Amino acid sequence: MTSRSINVTSAHATLPDPWLGEIAPTLTDTENILAWVELDLDTRLQFSQGLVVVTNQRILARTMAEKTWDSWIFHAGLTLVHHDHAGVGTLELRDAQARLAGWRYTLGRNVAALRVIAAFERQLDSQVSGQPVEGDAVAVCPNCKTALEPGQDECALCAREAHVPPSTWTLFRLWRFAKPYRNQLLAGFLLTLASTAATLVPPYLTMPLMDNVLIPYQNGAHIDVHLVALYLAGLFGSALLAWGLGWARTYILARVSERIGADLRTTTYEHLMQLSLEYFGGKRTGDLMARIGSETDRICVFLSLHLLDFATDILMIIMTTAILVSINPWLALVTLLPLPFIAWMIHVVRDRLRTGFEKIDRVWSEVTNILADTIPGIRVVKAFAQERREAARFREANRHNLIVNDRINRIWSLFSPTVTLLTEVGLLVVWAFGIWQVSTNQITVGVLTAFLAYISRFYTRLDGMSRIVSVTQKAAAGAKRIFDILDHVSSVPEPTKPVHLEQVAGSIELQDVGFRYGNRSVIRGVNLAIAPGEMIGLVGHSGSGKSTLVNLICRFYDVTEGSIRLEGVDIRSLPVAEFRRNIGLVLQEPFLFFGTIAENIAYGKQDASRDQIIAAARAAHAHEFILRLPQGYDSLVGERGHGLSGGERQRISIARALLIDPRILILDEATSSVDTETEKEIQKALDNLVLGRTTIAIAHRLSTLRRADRLVVMDRGQIVEVGKHEDLMAREGAYYRLYQAQARNVDTDLDDVDVDNAIVLSDGLAKS
Repeated sequence: MTSRSINVTSAHATLPDPWLGEIAPTLTDTENILAWVELDLDTRLQFSQGLVVVTNQRILARTMAEKTWDSWIFHAGLTLVHHDHAGVGTLELRDAQARLAGWRYTLGRNVAALRVIAAFERQLDSQVSGQPVEGDAVAVCPNCKTALEPGQDECALCAREAHVPPSTWTLFRLWRFAKPYRNQLLAGFLLTLASTAATLVPPYLTMPLMDNVLIPYQNGAHIDVHLVALYLAGLFGSALLAWGLGWARTYILARVSERIGADLRTTTYEHLMQLSLEYFGGKRTGDLMARIGSETDRICVFLSLHLLDFATDILMIIMTTAILVSINPWLALVTLLPLPFIAWMIHVVRDRLRTGFEKIDRVWSEVTNILADTIPGIRVVKAFAQERREAARFREANRHNLIVNDRINRIWSLFSPTVTLLTEVGLLVVWAFGIWQVSTNQITVGVLTAFLAYISRFYTRLDGMSRIVSVTQKAAAGAKRIFDILDHVSSVPEPTKPVHLEQVAGSIELQDVGFRYGNRSVIRGVNLAIAPGEMIGLVGHSGSGKSTLVNLICRFYDVTEGSIRLEGVDIRSLPVAEFRRNIGLVLQEPFLFFGTIAENIAYGKQDASRDQIIAAARAAHAHEFILRLPQGYDSLVGERGHGLSGGERQRISIARALLIDPRILILDEATSSVDTETEKEIQKALDNLVLGRTTIAIAHRLSTLRRADRLVVMDRGQIVEVGKHEDLMAREGAYYRLYQAQARNVDTDLDDVDVDNAIVLSDGLAKS
């Protein structure tokens, strides 16, 4: 390592070892590093280390196998081109005459590569124009450091759900769900006030009972039976009144809280159903289940039990304080001495508990995530004999959950007994001060007895309020996780001024369509016009963008560039549900819900008659095997279609699509996961399904698309060829190479280097 310091002006971490020592001797005194990307592949896609660096004067590159650095000075005509495909990113340095260099890397390095390109372009513009570079070389997200697009101030991934620490004030946002029940809540509050007041009557009656009955009796006076009966009747009546009022307020508020919880669950689930697929791509099933299930249940318990207790405690403390001050202000002042210490402790502990409980929720969601993964996938677990591994995963998640809970319990175990100790000490102080006042004839024994009765209730409520801190912070953490869902705005929004199509023929037009997922470009510059009733076959290797294009047409995602038009109208102007009712979707892996065969076929048309369901099943060539089931159309389908073969599930999904009679049909690898015989049955069903409909079909087996009116060949997110099968074969282009490679049973890429690698890999596997 040289003594010269390396100036990295970009807002990123310093160069990784061992590159620091390698590049230092190469830089001049006035040269600063702007951005860099560490390579992990060579040109033959073998794992290898390398580095590409952009400075304020040039671009440098080197692999570990080389001894010297390659260098290119900034000049007019120099370009740095980036593209990614199938998990591999490529950087190419070119000038007007030739390709100067090329580097490859896995997509884990894509963010750094985008920074390099941004720094390169800004510095090149500065060198050519002679104008200084303004500001930072690259705009980055402050959270994940992802390179941002021009004019973008935060990355889409971080904007999905910004991590904000939970606040107790989040609970006040529940008012939108409580507002419809405000009359019942007001009645519950008045009942709470009345029942609390009723519970304060007995200690007040103990003063005359002691001073006017018991103490005179000890001094030789006779007991006034009528007076005793009056006091006892008052004590019994107040207890009976407190019981009745307490029952009424508990019943009313419990009903209200259950309805608030139900509304919260329903609203959250409905909002979740409106979110785009992009949101679900970054979430775990177990986590979402925990939020809608256990979190809303926790909030419901807080509202029905703990909030009611908290309100009662507050009223009890206020009313008790008023009574104590009215009886004896000095004794009341001594009684309130522990309050400042308890308030200080609550303030100190509250924040730790709140953040701790949110972490507990997140760790617990990891436990439920494992359950949500392994239980539906139990066949795969058992098929690969991974029971011990999954048990170890669960054990580790459970251990992590235990550790986090232990940390919170250490805080809570110290806090709660300390509050109890302070209240006990306060009670002793009141005893001491009260005895002194009795000895100096400032108060009577009856007053002291009443004071002690009130104080015991006062400190009990105070201790209860300290314990409410725990459940309040748990509810706040749960409410925050619920509102994280409710605050999320769908990336596929409903139009503000919707357009309604009276009739849909099935004309689709894609104009300069582009789509980026995060910082990865998936679709670029796609133009395609599909006539009504035309069948289009999408072909291309894995990762070429076929399924993404279909998702954009279905508007599961919105395009980031260009537009998709149905009957000449941008689909973003159409109501989402109204637009999707015109689309029938048959997926590679059909999903069936738990229920009967008939219910699954009628999923898209709930009011369908039995005759319509049977007609759809006949057209899908599913009627015969359905009749062979024990209860026919009323036979129960297991979760995710368990109990049926893949071909049977697929034909039911085709019947489901047929029943809604869509004008546009999407077939996404509908026959790729079945055997040849089953494929023939499914193909007969598909022939009935595509008749008279605009159809876009993706097929792994190119032979299944020969009946398509046109074949669209995609590569790296772009359309490279369009035409009929015979025409494309005659051109001997990308489709021809793909078809020939499949005929040789070799999975191949479209560029020559990857074809060679695929053949070598195939030969190597055959030898092994």
